[in-house]
Amino acid sequence: MFHRILIANRGEIALRILRACKDLGIETVAVYSEADKDSLHLRYADETICIGRAPSVESYLNIPSIIAAAEIADADAIHPGYGFLSENEHFAEVCQSCNIKFIGPPAPVIKQCGDKVAAKQLAAAAGVAGVPGSDGPVHTEQEALEVARQIGFPVLIKAAAGGGGRGMRVAHNEPSLATGFHAARSEAEAAFKDATVYLEKYVEKPRHVEIQILADQHGNVVHLGERDCSLQRRHQKLLEESPCPVLDPETRTAMGEAAVRLAKAANYQSAGTVEFLLDQNKNFYFIEINSRIQVEHPVTEMVTDTDLIREMILVAAGHRLSFGQDDIELRGHAMEFRINAEDPDHNFQPSPGRIATFVPPAGPGVRWDSHIYQGYTVPSNYDSMIGKLVVHRRTRKQAIEVAARALQELTTDGIKTTAGLFLRILQHSDFAAGQVDTGFIDRYFTPR
Repeated sequence: MFHRILIANRGEIALRILRACKDLGIETVAVYSEADKDSLHLRYADETICIGRAPSVESYLNIPSIIAAAEIADADAIHPGYGFLSENEHFAEVCQSCNIKFIGPPAPVIKQCGDKVAAKQLAAAAGVAGVPGSDGPVHTEQEALEVARQIGFPVLIKAAAGGGGRGMRVAHNEPSLATGFHAARSEAEAAFKDATVYLEKYVEKPRHVEIQILADQHGNVVHLGERDCSLQRRHQKLLEESPCPVLDPETRTAMGEAAVRLAKAANYQSAGTVEFLLDQNKNFYFIEINSRIQVEHPVTEMVTDTDLIREMILVAAGHRLSFGQDDIELRGHAMEFRINAEDPDHNFQPSPGRIATFVPPAGPGVRWDSHIYQGYTVPSNYDSMIGKLVVHRRTRKQAIEVAARALQELTTDGIKTTAGLFLRILQHSDFAAGQVDTGFIDRYFTPR
């Protein structure tokens, strides 16, 4: 087992990893930027090291600084959390070359999963159907036009190295394809230093459903059910739940088996997610693999009674999975609400600042994952998420009831948050009936 793990992240996920390490008796090293000097997880780490100024490129994305911190602190492993360097194959390679264990998949797996074109080809070879589209990258507008005519409009132009909705455009006809093609390439180049794009058939009103996988270094792979992540704004997830309200047992089994098949084909290790689009006829299409822990992992933890961060650490240390597929059972219904420091009534404008009064939600069925506290100042330098409200009850209806109560309890005077938006969503008849898709937020809750 590892002696000391460096946590190469910030916010709630840093605190989450620290707690898992403490449960396993592993010492922790917390790195932080100058903007995060008052972050909560620093109070509980065995050692803390400042790695740079507030900008991410000078701190949480600064590989030499993080490696130097690990060597100074004598850490034998690094957990990257999500975001930042979690899917950076070069970082994983550097860790290996420095004899520091990267808690995640091996670098070649990260590289293959991170290239969406390569991942699609891997899925096809594993017999996992993807959304109809180009066989690989499209390099010219004429090429894109030929593919679009073949698969039919509307089409989705996507950055091969993309994520978070960047480098993505929908084209409903040939003129919008020309505009969207060049816009997607420009945005992809700016965001990822890679202008490569490919085309997919745009599935109308789909649900976004992902399968959680876990694999060890000995060839054992399991899936832990699905998460419905359909409630999104501009391709950024806001609310996740498990199980998916409309998924039948047969489709759930087929999606899980497809995810496991794909993970084995990729020689996957660690925790990861295989993401699918689910159309209105229950057909599912592979879209990508996320080779890291997801923000929404607590949803799966609640319905499977599993600590995924703990399992990641054990797998990285060489342990075999302690359970098989038959041991996994979904129990009850869980939802996660991403509480962001944003003002939904003013186009989701960020709302950094000092939290004058803070009262966390509590009570039966409530889990609150967060790094904030009364007097904490939310910095303007990073992602606006300040916490995750997770509820778990026997039925979906009960989960909604508890969520409404918990959202009303949550108090963060001094900043605006998305808590009020979620209360309005819970009251919407379509959400109550489980009838949502990826366009739900934009249709009903985005200011015009």
